[in-house]
This record gives sequence, C-alpha cells and structure tokens, in this order.
Amino acid sequence: MAKSKAADNYSAKSIQVLEGLDPVRKRPGMYIGGTSPEGLHHLIWEVVNNSIDEAMAGYATDIVVRLLPDNFVEVTDNGRGIPVDIHPQTKKSTLETVLTILHAGGKFGGDGYKISGGLHGVGVSVVNALSVSTQVTVHREGKIWFQEFRQGKPKASVKPIGKSDRTGTTVAFQADPEIFPEIVYSWTKILEYLRYQAFLTKGVKILCEDRRKVLSEADEHLAVRHGFYFDSGIISFVKFLNRGKELKNATPFYVEKTVDNIYVEASLQYTDGFKEHMFSFANNIVNPGGGTHVTGFKMALTRVLNDYAKKNNLIKEKEGTFSAEDLREGLTAVVSVKLANPQFEGQTKDKLNNSEVRGAVQAVVAEAFADYLETHPSDARAIIDKCVLTVRARIAARAAKDAVIRKGALEGMTLPGKLADCSSKDASRSELYIVEGDSAGGSAKQGRNREFQAILPLRGKLVNVEKTTIDKVVKSDTLKPIIIALGVGIGETFDISRLRYHKIIIMADADVDGSHIRTLLLTFFYRYFEELVRGGYIYIAQPPLYRLQKGKDVRYAYTEEEKDRVIEAIRSAAEAAKSAKAAKKKIVEPKEEAPEGTENTDANSEGGENVFGINIQRYKGLGEMNPEQLWETTMDPDNRLMLQVSIDDAEEADRLFDVLMGNEVEPRRRFIQTHAKNVKNLDV
Repeated sequence: MAKSKAADNYSAKSIQVLEGLDPVRKRPGMYIGGTSPEGLHHLIWEVVNNSIDEAMAGYATDIVVRLLPDNFVEVTDNGRGIPVDIHPQTKKSTLETVLTILHAGGKFGGDGYKISGGLHGVGVSVVNALSVSTQVTVHREGKIWFQEFRQGKPKASVKPIGKSDRTGTTVAFQADPEIFPEIVYSWTKILEYLRYQAFLTKGVKILCEDRRKVLSEADEHLAVRHGFYFDSGIISFVKFLNRGKELKNATPFYVEKTVDNIYVEASLQYTDGFKEHMFSFANNIVNPGGGTHVTGFKMALTRVLNDYAKKNNLIKEKEGTFSAEDLREGLTAVVSVKLANPQFEGQTKDKLNNSEVRGAVQAVVAEAFADYLETHPSDARAIIDKCVLTVRARIAARAAKDAVIRKGALEGMTLPGKLADCSSKDASRSELYIVEGDSAGGSAKQGRNREFQAILPLRGKLVNVEKTTIDKVVKSDTLKPIIIALGVGIGETFDISRLRYHKIIIMADADVDGSHIRTLLLTFFYRYFEELVRGGYIYIAQPPLYRLQKGKDVRYAYTEEEKDRVIEAIRSAAEAAKSAKAAKKKIVEPKEEAPEGTENTDANSEGGENVFGINIQRYKGLGEMNPEQLWETTMDPDNRLMLQVSIDDAEEADRLFDVLMGNEVEPRRRFIQTHAKNVKNLDV
C-alpha cells in the first residue's frame, strides 16, 4: 500500500479531545467489557486495531505482535507514527494526549482517518490506564521518539532517543494485576484474531511471535512464530472455514462494492453440513451479535434464492418458499463493511446498528448473487437442492414433533423414564448429569445429591448429528430423552426460559470411547442448542484416572503427572510421620527394605499396581467407581473438577467431528497420520 500525500496532513490538528481518562481504572468493564480473560485480550485488540486502521488507510503494510516475558505485549507497525508535536488544546505532546486522555484520537471527523475500527477513540488510552507500564516508541520525522507511562501517567515527556529513516509505532504494555485477577494470554485466541484481521485487510502482513520463554539469546529456539498474509481477502477466509468439508458450490460467491460511501464485501459457500457459520465485521471489528449488515445480507440471500428457484421450477408448490432459517444449514458466509461513522452496541462493538448499512448490503449482495447464480448454474442447482432438503426436513421435523407432542413428550408433560430427576424446581440450582452407560448411571443415581442433581443415563448408539436432519434427531431414542429432559424444545419451539437445569454436565469415561461420546454430545449441543453453549450452561465432568491409597491416606489423581506428584506426596507424608514417631520414642527402629513395587499393601486396598506400599488403582471407566467414590471425586460441588464449555470448544469439536465422521476420507487420513504418535494409553 503506497503512502499518499494525505500523510502530510496527519498532525496535531487531526486529534480532537472530548473528555478525560479518570473513570477507566474505576470501571474497566465499561471500556473493555470486564476484567475476565476476554477483557484482558481486548487490550491487545485495541492496540492491534490502531495498526489495522493505519493499514486500511493505506499507510501500513506490516504488523508484528509479540508476547514477551513478564506479561508484556508489544505491537509494532510501519504506519505514519503517532504525531509528537504539541497539541493545540492540551498544550502537551499529541502522543501524550492520545495515551492519557479518553476520547482523544484521529477518528472524530478530523483528517486522521476516514475509516477506522475505533469509534470511541478510547483504545490505546484505556490500555494505558489499565497497564502497570506502557512504553511507546515512534519513528517519525527522521527521529525515534520515546515515552513511558505508569498506570496511565507519564513518567516524563516524550523525547527523541535516536535517528530513523522509517516511520511507525511500537506500543508495549504490561497489564495491571490490580485490575486483572489472572494475566494469561491465549496463543490460540490471539492467532485466531490476527488471522481474521489478515483475511479482512488484503495485502497486510501480520506476524505473531510468542517470546514469553525467551529470556536470553540462548533461549531463542523457544520462540514460536506464525505469520498471515492473504491477497484474496475473505474468499480465503471462507475457504479456510470450509477446509476438509464437502462443498456444494465449488466456486465461492464473492462481491465487493462501495455504495453511498459504504464499502461492502461478502463471500459465501455452502457445504453438506447442517450448521451455519456466519462471520460479520464492521471496519474489521468482529460483531458476534451481527447487526444491520447481517440483516441486509440475509434479506438479499432469501429473495434471490426464492426468485431463482421459482423461475427455474426447482421448488414444489407444497414446499412453499424458502425462509431465512431454511437457508442457514450448511451456509458459510463472511460479511464485511467499512464506513465512516459506525454505530455499535457498547464499547466491545458486539452489534452494528447503522440503519443505512442494511440497504447498502442488501442491494450489493442481491445484484451480485443473482448474477452469480445465472453464471454458475451447476453451483446454483447444488445450493437450491441443499435448501430444498432443509425445507423437507423442516416439514418432516414439524410432523415428528407434532406426533411426539401429542403424546406429551417434548412439552415436558412426560419426562423420560430413565431420568432420575432432582427434587428442586429451581433451575438455577439444578444439575443434569448425562452419563455414559447403565453401570455408571446406577452409581451416579446412588451417589448423587437427590435435591439438586438429576441423572440421565445414555443407552444405545448416538446418532451422527453431523449427517442427520432435525426430524431424525427428534425421533432418536438416545437424543430425544435429552431434549425432553432439558425442557426448552428444539428448532422453532426453542425457548431458553423453560430450561430445567442451569448445569448440563457430560460425564463419560476417560478413554477413546468416552472422548467419542463427548465429541458427539458437544456437536449435538452446538448444532441444536447453541444458545445453551454460549450461555455457559454446558459442562464436562472430570473423573479421576487414579485412586491412590496407603493405609487410611486415600487420594485421587486426574492426570499421569498428578499421579506422580501424589505418589511423592504420600511417600513424603509417610516418611515424615515415621520420623516423627521415631523421634518421639528417641529410637530408630530397623526396617526391612522391600524391593521397589513389591512392598505389601494394606488390607483395605482394592487391588491394582503397588508402588512403595501405595496401592494404585486405574479407573478404566466410571462404572468401576462405587457411588461414594463417584460422589467424592466427580459430583460433590466442594471437591469436583469441571470444564465449562465455551463456544470455541464446541466449534473445534464440530470441526473435528466433521473431519473424523464426515464423508471426506482424505482429511481423516491426514488427521490420523498427524496425531497417531500422540495417542497414549490406548485401550483396545
């Protein structure tokens, strides 16, 4: 991207000041959504977005994000560099103004940016306020400028520290532990966000480096690097999302056009799956809640596909017309708009509200998609056939649900017979354990707290929801009891207010079959009950792998590594007790050493491996635990370990299940070849 003459106009006059910075440390949630891991990562997004704004404006081509020791994060770009001259309003340097005053930025109608992700101009100032240390280095006007801040306050004025023949900005910040209870950055989450930005900004190179373990030159080999560059933009994005899937239209639809100063870019492709993957962005900011651009896109899609199907007699009269819901299954779409004055819901920009965007997106997509269908008849037919199958499945599902409802099942009038319900009617306290197998189900029923814990054993084979329509799901002997027990309905009848349990816990064996069942259930919940996943209602129980006992000392271990630590702890405790006893008697009694692994076990041990007098029992399944053990280790709220399922977990399960259980053989073969060497403790 070549630098334009407009760069000469980017100066102190481009920065407009609206109000001060004081509220940020008192109420960080107002600016970054909270102090959770999401809020912590939002600090990175705010700084990266400034560099992306430089790239969208045509001034930056390279961005580098580094994770450094001591929780420092560094973001560098080769843009114009933040101005350092004196600001006319604040009488301070523009750099200090931008870093210390809320709503100070080049995004409020000056000539700094025509399009930017930062509407409020609070980004880098909020990062500064919520960091122990912020260090800014600017290459500009032939010099290198530097200024450091502590908890938002400057340590000294900006000053030149050298000469430079380039331009750009580096911001390094260290999040404040007084604000964030836990400071742990997710490499995976950061890579995902930067990948999005590279997809959405053609021609920009983004490099991410994890250097947290690099403490000296000798540790350089520990650095991890990952780079992104896409010259096809969101077409590459759609292909990336659909990797390994069976495609309906081999050639993705794509359009980019500017209407009424609104830049619209959209791409879509259908797969043989049943899940919609819709990603929407405004000025490169992801909008999880969608907004007017998504509404316009879906209106165009619905109208054009209906018109094409009717004109070519591809849908029968009894099947009616396509609804927006009928077009979701198997749809992968990316919609990106760029405009001068975006209006969002909240600082985290969850949803775009500009009403004028809906019409612009609808007009652009409708015209281009109609042309695409006419010029790609085989792709068009494949898309229509996919949507027709969805319509037929919807009709069949309604008939199936009506039949079940007549029997009272899905409406909760008759709970499944295998469900051992809890006595509490308070959904916020109630828990539903979905348990693999009759044996484990029996132990769970006996060991549970009947007041608030319900048990639903799984019997029979789980259907492959990846390749199953909703009517077959409703009829499934395995999944139907889950649907009934939840009480929220499914599909068109879904109503989260009727949820009977606020903790839905998958409890399966810690082996290959158990992993398979967990994956199947995660995919089921993600596909048909996504709102439950997003709401944090789905959990995975973590039963122990080992029971270790020496005398009356009984402990549990959940991993191989923890088993080794527990063995050492038991040995240390036993030796300390023996030393204390000997010291009390003031004599050391001789002992007969037993060969390692052969010392006699205590009479109450339950068999298993014996090491140093410690009886080690490995649980191959939940059914091997008696009710008391299952309660103590896996179900007691005071002791248990559980994983709360996030939407990222479910999406990954959905992708892996498509690889492992889908129709495409080659992706499955590659996956097995890649991961076979990592398989441990495989039970055959």
